Amino acid sequence: MDRISIEPNLSEALSVVRTSHLKAMLEDCLFKAKRAKLQCSKVLVPRDLITKVAQEVLRLSLNEPCGLRGCILYVRMESENKVMNLDTLVYDTTVEPTFELSLVLKQERQTWEYFRDILINRTCFPNVLRSILKLSSKFLLVKKRLYFSVVETGNED
Repeated sequence: MDRISIEPNLSEALSVVRTSHLKAMLEDCLFKAKRAKLQCSKVLVPRDLITKVAQEVLRLSLNEPCGLRGCILYVRMESENKVMNLDTLVYDTTVEPTFELSLVLKQERQTWEYFRDILINRTCFPNVLRSILKLSSKFLLVKKRLYFSVVETGNED
């Protein structure tokens, strides 16, 4: 009886650890891309966006042979109808990848640009505001398996 009550807690704890690790990897990716690829001073991320992405990545890895360890995650940014590659994340480099996930983060357009333009005209630091990128709470995550399963069928009569 004790085993049954411990296993869900262990599974839940592992899920929390993996989610935290994925969140840290994604945050680091955005931090590095901020100046190098996005050419901005700040990236504004909606509350819980990174957590939602990490949880979805974890969910999509559940039925994979190596789980999350077999994942390659391509992080991309969609801005002004262009998609830019930000980074490629590998959860465990010691495991041969079994599936790829392509994450497309989207830039918030309408509301942010309206308020930013108002603030630019009323501040003495307009260049700082121009170089701020705000992410949308929407994202796209596409999965591609790098293997195929073989199911033997036949009739040997």
